[in-house]
Amino acid sequence: MPEAGLKELLEAGVHFGHQTRRWNPNMRRYIFGELDGIHIIDLIQTEALLENARRFSGELASGGGTVLFVGTKKQARGPVQEWAERCKMPYVNQRWLGGLLTNFNTISARISRLHELTTWQEEGKLDLLPTKERMGMQAELAKLEYNLGGVRDMDRLPDAVFVTDLKTEEIAVREAVRLRIPIIGLVDTNCDPTQIDYVVPGNDDAIRSCQLVIGTIGGAVDEGSSAWRVQEERRIAEEMERRKKEEEERKKREEEEKERVEKLEAEKKLAEEAAAKKAAEAPPVKPAPTPQGSGASAAGPVAGQGGALRADQKGPSSTPPNPAPPTGGKPEAAAPAKEAAAPAPEKAPAETERAPAPKEESSK
Repeated sequence: MPEAGLKELLEAGVHFGHQTRRWNPNMRRYIFGELDGIHIIDLIQTEALLENARRFSGELASGGGTVLFVGTKKQARGPVQEWAERCKMPYVNQRWLGGLLTNFNTISARISRLHELTTWQEEGKLDLLPTKERMGMQAELAKLEYNLGGVRDMDRLPDAVFVTDLKTEEIAVREAVRLRIPIIGLVDTNCDPTQIDYVVPGNDDAIRSCQLVIGTIGGAVDEGSSAWRVQEERRIAEEMERRKKEEEERKKREEEEKERVEKLEAEKKLAEEAAAKKAAEAPPVKPAPTPQGSGASAAGPVAGQGGALRADQKGPSSTPPNPAPPTGGKPEAAAPAKEAAAPAPEKAPAETERAPAPKEESSK
């Protein structure tokens, strides 16, 4: 970080204050003495306090913080814009709009309008409008650029405010104090340093003095923000690499899962084809035989002939039963074997066809 020693401060005229009749009593502790009716600032305290402010701003920028540079007086406009653009920080060097910090929502809407008009101008859309509308939008764009051109990239409230003249930037100091934003201020002998967090006593009217103090703070912010941007780029690169690796692993898992599902489907299909082939090659199943009793009920010439043949084979069953024996007498003897074995007459089949089969009870 750049440093400013006693020699540089003395050569830049930082030690010259205002006339003794225009001083603020709260600056008494920073005044070394007076010469020809002019207060002389103690440069030893200035050197220590400037180093303290430089260290604070550098640490804030190295952590990703934002420092708003404010300097609307003629001596500070150029250095403020130069160092703020070098550090890529917001700045106000033309006019401080009331409510820039306390009413940041409205300012954000105007900043969005500035970006919109700038985009239209770059794309050539303004040239397609009628003359009256085009001139009105160009005037609006010029006004927004004049008032908000330095804070067009400020998307949130700053973490610190650097002010070069407390008298000129009184509204900015009030808004920062109200929002409790740390203030780094170049304080002359006619200003009140009680509201400033990091006081840098010095001459705020000389161009060289403003350039030295603004350059010291701006150099610290530039170095800190550069280191933070390097770290941020490295972090973003690592994050992109990690996401890329996770995406590759996810695609690999999806491919493996897809292959596994396809393999299972192929195995299932092969199993179904094998089962279908086995079922086709298997011999047909024979129907179960029907019982004889159920077949006897079927009426027909074949069934009748079969019944007649069975009746012929049995013989005695086709003959009428023997008359019942008389009461009290003995049953007659069975028919001789010869009669039982004798063939039935030829008319028996015809009779069996005409007559129904005898019931089992009668045969018994």
